[in-house]
Amino acid sequence: MNAPISVDKLLPQLDHSHLDWLEEEAIFILREVAATFERPALLFSGGKDSCVVLRLAEKAFKTRISGNDFKGKLPFPLLHVDTGHNFPEVIEFRDRRVAEMGERLVVGHLEDSMKRGTVRLAHPLESRNGHQTVTLLEAIEEHRFDALIGGARRDEEKARAKERIFSHRDSFGQWQPKEQRPELWTLFNTRHKPGEHFRCFPISNWTELDVWLYIARENIPLPNLYYKHDRQVIRRKGLLVPVTEVTPPEAGETVETAQVRFRTVGDMTCTCPVESDAANAAEIVAETLTVTVSERGATRMDDRTSEASMERRKKEGYF
Repeated sequence: MNAPISVDKLLPQLDHSHLDWLEEEAIFILREVAATFERPALLFSGGKDSCVVLRLAEKAFKTRISGNDFKGKLPFPLLHVDTGHNFPEVIEFRDRRVAEMGERLVVGHLEDSMKRGTVRLAHPLESRNGHQTVTLLEAIEEHRFDALIGGARRDEEKARAKERIFSHRDSFGQWQPKEQRPELWTLFNTRHKPGEHFRCFPISNWTELDVWLYIARENIPLPNLYYKHDRQVIRRKGLLVPVTEVTPPEAGETVETAQVRFRTVGDMTCTCPVESDAANAAEIVAETLTVTVSERGATRMDDRTSEASMERRKKEGYF
């Protein structure tokens, strides 16, 4: 009765028709952004959610030739905030993917903010994840972006669940959850004053499972960190902390080699892998069907400081 079921037998029983509805909604939102705003940009970090949004943007604005090949140009640039502590594999993938597509990439470097004195670290190994807000807002001001398209999903975290699809930001780049506008019958109020902008989330209604089902169906390329690989880790506070130059072992900790994959990728100082033997998107779909902890809850050290940590950072202008 409880015998394991192979992935090949399990996946055909899943109904994928809802992906067509989610895709159609996301493409509609992307086209609304392009039609409504003068200077939008698509947030692209090389992570799985931004890769999905990028594929949706290709479908919305380009002509598909075959497979992963599209003809045409996106009506907006790509934007990434680089903390300087990103996984090298992800940065290499980001640059290679952008070069293959021939799109324009705008990179805001947190180290430039440090040189300007707008970001100051308490110590060299401090997590830079929370400091991204300053660099992001500086990039928005420099390039006069009036809308940023992101890959946030409502199932990720409590604060993200409060977001609208078109999320208004005031002239300070801050989010006021009690002042978000109603979105009835897919009618979006996009009015904004000079200096204000919007964050737009085409895959708000997607789940982690939906994302992986879509990646498997569309054969979307991802950084190899998302699939099983051997990595040196430390077991710390219930998480597997990767051993890097910015996350070295502490006194008394034991370094071990484990077979892991990343459910999300971000700043190395706060992103942890999970133990897994999933080598492709189909196997990750089967694995995701059994998980009981959200991806941020299972992998992010910075969100464990308090239940309100994400909401506080979003109010300050975070993604």
